[in-house]
Amino acid sequence: MGEISVLRGLLLRDRSIRRFDQQSVSVEMLMDLVDLTRYCASGRNAQPLVYAVVNQRSLLDAVFPALKWAGYYEDWDGPSVGERPMAYIIQALDTEIVTNPLCDDGLQLQAITLGATAYGLGACIIKSFDATVIREVFGLSDNIKPLYVLALGYPAEKSVIVDQQSRDDIRYYRDGDDMQCVPKRPLKDIILSVNNYGI
Repeated sequence: MGEISVLRGLLLRDRSIRRFDQQSVSVEMLMDLVDLTRYCASGRNAQPLVYAVVNQRSLLDAVFPALKWAGYYEDWDGPSVGERPMAYIIQALDTEIVTNPLCDDGLQLQAITLGATAYGLGACIIKSFDATVIREVFGLSDNIKPLYVLALGYPAEKSVIVDQQSRDDIRYYRDGDDMQCVPKRPLKDIILSVNNYGI
């Protein structure tokens, strides 16, 4: 039971972080996180995903305007200067290998964010971004399709799981103490049956 407790603890701490302190994140640490993806399952074992890692200030500044932050915070344009990510990992698909990564993208992103959590980093997986800007910044060839931008840094905010009060209660929010709260469904609501019996 010890290892499952360790995994559960990492998952509980592995929340989306959108405000970061300005301590640097090393290239070696970023490479170590990407290295975790090599041990993930891969549909057809095609292994079509590739990565760009970034911690250089000029590149951080070039990537940031391409990102769209926290759709539920409608009056917030993202982290301000002094709270922005200190690193990015861009996940991309090599379409010369396959055109559909199946579930590889999610598996590998989770491996990276769990590794980041183990390092004490915070991460935010961003799907909403200007792919044209990302292509230009990194000089990506036509066969390389950016899928996600993973923002990284040491957290400057706290995020916790709270019990979902209703099925419509899905929006994350900041409470009166500026804590980011993320509603999650209880186990009883996601188990259809046990041995064909309800719970």
